[in-house]
Amino acid sequence: MKTDVLVIGGGPAGIASAISASKTGAKTTIVEREYRLGGILNQCIHNGFGLHYFGVELTGPEYAQRFIKMLEDCENVTIKCNSSVTDISQDNNGEYNVQVTSPNGFEIIKAKSIILSMGCRERPAGAINLVGDRCAGIFSAGCAQSIVNLQGKMIGKRIVILGSGDIGLIMARRLTCEGAKVLGVYEIMDHCGGLARNVTQCLLDFDIPLHLSTTVTKVLGKKRVRGVTVAPVEMGKPIYEKEELIKCDTLLLSVGLIPETELLDKFNLEPLPVTSSFAVDEYLQTSKDGIFVAGNVLHVNDLVDNVSHEGERAGHYAGLFAQGKLTRQNAIEIKHDEHIRYTSPKYIYPGGEGEVPISFRVDKEYRKVSILVKSGNEIIARKPAPVVTAGELQILNVEKSKVKSDLNIVIESMIKE
Repeated sequence: MKTDVLVIGGGPAGIASAISASKTGAKTTIVEREYRLGGILNQCIHNGFGLHYFGVELTGPEYAQRFIKMLEDCENVTIKCNSSVTDISQDNNGEYNVQVTSPNGFEIIKAKSIILSMGCRERPAGAINLVGDRCAGIFSAGCAQSIVNLQGKMIGKRIVILGSGDIGLIMARRLTCEGAKVLGVYEIMDHCGGLARNVTQCLLDFDIPLHLSTTVTKVLGKKRVRGVTVAPVEMGKPIYEKEELIKCDTLLLSVGLIPETELLDKFNLEPLPVTSSFAVDEYLQTSKDGIFVAGNVLHVNDLVDNVSHEGERAGHYAGLFAQGKLTRQNAIEIKHDEHIRYTSPKYIYPGGEGEVPISFRVDKEYRKVSILVKSGNEIIARKPAPVVTAGELQILNVEKSKVKSDLNIVIESMIKE
């Protein structure tokens, strides 16, 4: 089988990518390992999706269904569900050979460009060196969400949550609504990892305590969790002398996400270590021609609306590349000060028309600041920010016509000494 653009992953980024690529006239194929499209949205039955993209508040499945309907209306898109990509290679003509396995057997799809949109997997207990026996009652937040929302089963009655990512906060509320007692959310950092609105709506509104600079030091129990010990953290290390026992039957982990990038290991792409993914240009193209990345596999987004916009950009440019209408130019690296952890994209092409959205995260909370984008000595974009936090993704739109030389993003205080 041959296609112009192959999209790997049928979640919000993948669906948006396929729709956008098809609009360029490119023949597009989307491969999804689950039996239906939608990705993580299918288990996110809470509302809050679509306010930016559709201007209306939707649940995850409702948001997914709107995009699936748009995808079904595209004439030049082939959908392959219940199919997994096992390998990617490149032939002498520059085309990509993608190995796909499904219940129907094994096939190779030849593609001119590829979009990775597989999202992330959750960091497991073993990755954080959790002390204790491997007893029942330890779940990742996303796994628990799937069990409760899709299978209709409860995971426990007295629950402790380690980590303050958004899924963990949302599950604190969900489990409380289902009758469980969430004893607290414990975060090793001195700031929350989730959105401020989720802290308010999921914790404060339900009287669930959030303990910052505190972590779980040990899991107690043989066959089933019967308790955990928690301790305050100073200078990155638990203070074991101040350990406290909490009796519970379930430990929920919301301790980070790992991008699904292994399919591209052989290509030695330029990495972006902070995100555990790849550096991309303004087209969302990696250092390898024809390989594009979008959504949470590129960097973790707070809002699915932003994921969809990223997917649209990647799909548009991947479609143009497949038709020989996109070439690299002399790129400028987007630099930043020490308060910013990374930017995506990492490279921008000067001149031209339109705007380029630049996403980034800060290293901690800042108040009463301005975020400035400088090209040389000229300020080409400014965003006043009463509060910016490490848990919330920042996005600045930069006009390409104003980019003349080196680009730098800095945070400056609005209060002059």
